[in-house]
Amino acid sequence: MIPAMMISSCDGPRPIPVIGMGTATMSAGRDEVKAAVVEAIKVGYRHFDTAAFYRTEKPVGEAIAEALRLGLIKSRDELFITTKLWCNSTERHLVSPALKESLRNLGLEYVDLYLIHWPLKLKLNIEQCKFPIPKECVAAIDVKGVWEAMEDCQDLKLAKSIGVSNFSCRKIQEILSFARIPPAVNQVEMNPVWQQKELNRFCKANSILLTAYSPLGAVGNPWGHNRVMESDVLQDIAKSKGKTLAQVSLRWLYEQGASFVVKSFNIERMKQNLDIFDWSLTQEELNKISRIPQRKHLYLVGMMVKEHNDVMDEIDAEL
Repeated sequence: MIPAMMISSCDGPRPIPVIGMGTATMSAGRDEVKAAVVEAIKVGYRHFDTAAFYRTEKPVGEAIAEALRLGLIKSRDELFITTKLWCNSTERHLVSPALKESLRNLGLEYVDLYLIHWPLKLKLNIEQCKFPIPKECVAAIDVKGVWEAMEDCQDLKLAKSIGVSNFSCRKIQEILSFARIPPAVNQVEMNPVWQQKELNRFCKANSILLTAYSPLGAVGNPWGHNRVMESDVLQDIAKSKGKTLAQVSLRWLYEQGASFVVKSFNIERMKQNLDIFDWSLTQEELNKISRIPQRKHLYLVGMMVKEHNDVMDEIDAEL
């Protein structure tokens, strides 16, 4: 059984599994994604993270239907499904239609968590996105209008919970200044080489769960890096504990009070990623990890808005 953390929802506090399976991919086809999600359900995963931008909502939905047909789960309610509002729909009147389209893709009546993917507005459809995106196609969003539309989605129970992704302390504070329903989650890049200490403290103080994406640096992906997997500190700790470096990194996130989504379509690695809950890191090991030199990566923004200083100011340097 995967441990869970509590987040706010339209039905009151509800659990979100600590570990989720990410589905962002540029190489896997629809059938491969579907098969991987079914296998993940078999080995114990119950949280699946997708997004309109990933174009994996349909295979995730097909996998859920297949899992029900095979009896791997008894009802859809056994799963926690997260999807995200893409930047071409970050206007008040476009939020609900975008979520309804995601629900059609997933074949679901609701998602457990709906996130604003980035605090940006793009004047392009997903199919038109080519990097770097021209400056004239990128703008900051009307945070108040978009968040009010997100609240409407929760009121209608199209999403049990709502939140944000890639938002800084300043951007979240802006939402909190007017929000009727505060964000339940902030999903950001977080791993031992980008520890997000200030953001984690801020989110905890405001009862917002920090969820880490790319907890291993998205190694092996075109947008990823090797700095986590090549860390001497993490390698030494893993060797001394008889664990994999990935397990040490995920355990570190868990001990920071964060949840995380990790993507692997390899069954053995899926199982290894779940095997982090019956052991812990020592204080000495935690101290060593805390001293690892820090470097942010900014996956999408680095490609999308290089030299777009006006937009970057809106996102905030801390992300």
